[in-house]
Amino acid sequence: MQGSAAVEGLAALSSIAAQARLWYWQRVSAMVLALCVLVHLATVIYAVRGGLSAAEILARTQGNWAFAHFYLVFVGAVTVHAPIGLARIVEEWLGWRGRASALIAWLFAAVLLMLGLRAVWSVFAGSAA
Repeated sequence: MQGSAAVEGLAALSSIAAQARLWYWQRVSAMVLALCVLVHLATVIYAVRGGLSAAEILARTQGNWAFAHFYLVFVGAVTVHAPIGLARIVEEWLGWRGRASALIAWLFAAVLLMLGLRAVWSVFAGSAA
C-alpha cells in the first residue's frame, strides 16, 4: 500500500513548516509561470503577426530542443503551481482537509503533468502521441 502511505504522508502537510514550503513553492512557480507566459505570448504574437500559419509554426517547432525544454519548464511550473492552489480552494470552499485535499491535488497534478508532457511531445515529435 505504497500509494496509501504517500497520501497519508501528504495529509500530514498541515504543519506550519509544510504550509510554508507549499507557499514558497507556489510563489516560485508563479514567478516561473509569469516569465513563461510572457515568452509564450510574445512568441505567439510575433509568429501570427509574421503571417505564419499553425502548420508553419508546428513545422518550426518539430525537433526543436529549445522549444521542448522551454515548454517542459512551463509544464513543470503549472504542475507545481495549480495543484497547490486547488488544494487551498478545496479546503476553503468544500471544507476538505488532510487526505482529501492532498489526494485531489495529487490527482490533479498527475493529470496536468500527463497532458502537458503529451502536448510537448506532440509538438516536438509532430505526432499525437
